[in-house]
Amino acid sequence: MTACLLLEHGETELTLDMVAQALDIAKGTIYKHFKSKNELYLNLLIKNQLHFLALLEAQSNTPFDQYVSYFVGYHLDQPERTVLFHFLEEKLSQQNGLQQQFATLYQIRRKSLKVLIPIAEAHLHYANSKLTPRDYLASLWALTYGAALLLNSSFYQRYLGSRHTLKQRYIQQALQIPSLAL
Repeated sequence: MTACLLLEHGETELTLDMVAQALDIAKGTIYKHFKSKNELYLNLLIKNQLHFLALLEAQSNTPFDQYVSYFVGYHLDQPERTVLFHFLEEKLSQQNGLQQQFATLYQIRRKSLKVLIPIAEAHLHYANSKLTPRDYLASLWALTYGAALLLNSSFYQRYLGSRHTLKQRYIQQALQIPSLAL
């Protein structure tokens, strides 16, 4: 619910009053759980990362190309969420008092990487690619984030075609990255 409000209003316009009203609770109740709006936002980032990790772990025996398709698709199905959450994380990293929550977020990301790196390693070895898993995963993120930015632009959407077609092309590009480093 809060993530939907955040996407609808943006982080500068959303107030805790709006969140309380949408949840039909008193604003004071929110402060029982979160010290500030920034802490609430960071909690949303953590919950999003936990959701992504759970989906990765649930598919532990999935071939890597399906992981790539899932990863890119997950971020491009709601590109505004991807861009907003990335922006929020960068902004919140400049704030004091959120170190414990950032430690939690980074711990979840390390768990995600522990799932992805061995699978990426095997995939790159099979593809006879010279890329390291780290470089491949970084390339995937760069391609995905760039695609999310483009999909948020109405000009580029009109220029480049439908979202679905664009998403499929980005997935194909992501899968072709290892063959570029032979």
